[in-house]
Amino acid sequence: MRISREEAQRNRERIRKVSGELFRERGFDGVAVSDLMKAAGLTHGGFYNHFPSKSALAAAALEDAFRRMAAERAGARSLDELLRGYLAREAREAPARACPAPSLAAETARGAPEVRQAFAEGLEELIGTVERLLPENGDGEERRRRAAGIVARMAGAMMLSRAVPDEHPLADELLAAGWPEGRGDGG
Repeated sequence: MRISREEAQRNRERIRKVSGELFRERGFDGVAVSDLMKAAGLTHGGFYNHFPSKSALAAAALEDAFRRMAAERAGARSLDELLRGYLAREAREAPARACPAPSLAAETARGAPEVRQAFAEGLEELIGTVERLLPENGDGEERRRRAAGIVARMAGAMMLSRAVPDEHPLADELLAAGWPEGRGDGG
């Protein structure tokens, strides 16, 4: 049975969204294509009608996850507001709905070029968001360097915080350490 282009596009978007969540939760290698398609409510056999490979899907899912995160963060009026959401306990405990950088950086480093490119583009957008929220002092190069450092600190703090048990005091201490100048309450 053939489906319309519109339905095919909706299916593709559903696969991207579900895959982005599952990849952030379990990693690229922790999810089989059959599991991704089942979670999207589709059959395994239809996968290659939408994506030429799992790597192509991983790249598309990263693009989608970073785009969704950017849309959520677009309304941030200050760096503190952005950090409060990014470095929240809720984000630590729900990686499937949070930034893909802390969840997938290590796997992406060993991934296909298209996956690494999608990751880089997502990070570029996040760095740009942070740069926009920085005070208007310093030249462009300095602001860019500072924004990149803040993003690295944010993602690193979240990654390390997730690596220890939630109930361990270090988990919240690491979230708080992700704030520039040591601000934050970890929650």
